[in-house]
Amino acid sequence: MNTAAPVRFRVPALGIAAAAVAFGLDRLSKYIVVERVMRPAGVTETPFFTPKVIELLPIFDLRMAWNPGISFSLFNSGAALTVNLLLTIQVAITLGLTWYMTRLSGRWMQFAAGLIVGGAAGNILDRVTVGAVADFLDFHAGEWHFPTFNLADSCISIGVFLWLLDAMGLPPHLTRAAPHKD
Repeated sequence: MNTAAPVRFRVPALGIAAAAVAFGLDRLSKYIVVERVMRPAGVTETPFFTPKVIELLPIFDLRMAWNPGISFSLFNSGAALTVNLLLTIQVAITLGLTWYMTRLSGRWMQFAAGLIVGGAAGNILDRVTVGAVADFLDFHAGEWHFPTFNLADSCISIGVFLWLLDAMGLPPHLTRAAPHKD
């Protein structure tokens, strides 16, 4: 007789919602900035080059960049093998994290995982469709520039930050699952 309790599958509703919102906002921001604001007239191919820089604040510009590598343009050789390997790894990690979301009981950790999954999915779609990720958010101070990024990168970073807070036990009322009462 088998006395082991069956593993219960949880639908991570908050994680799925966070992923959908992160993905949707990333796609919308890329459509508006890339297609409506930065694309030069008459240019139909993507990725495209544009020298256009739009200053929004003294420390913040819209500046078009295409990233064939990973965060901060690491591994951006552009070689097909490198791009395909990075894409395969990114898809595998995203699928693994999506599965892991079903194992999380804490709502904030589901939310954090959803932000990471949604952001990663937005960047994966760029890689699959145009071979590079569209980046356009540029923070700077004088001549110093933080690496250009996009909304998907922001969602991934916020999700990772929330996970780090959880790993440090902060803040317990937001990140920890409520104890189960037996």
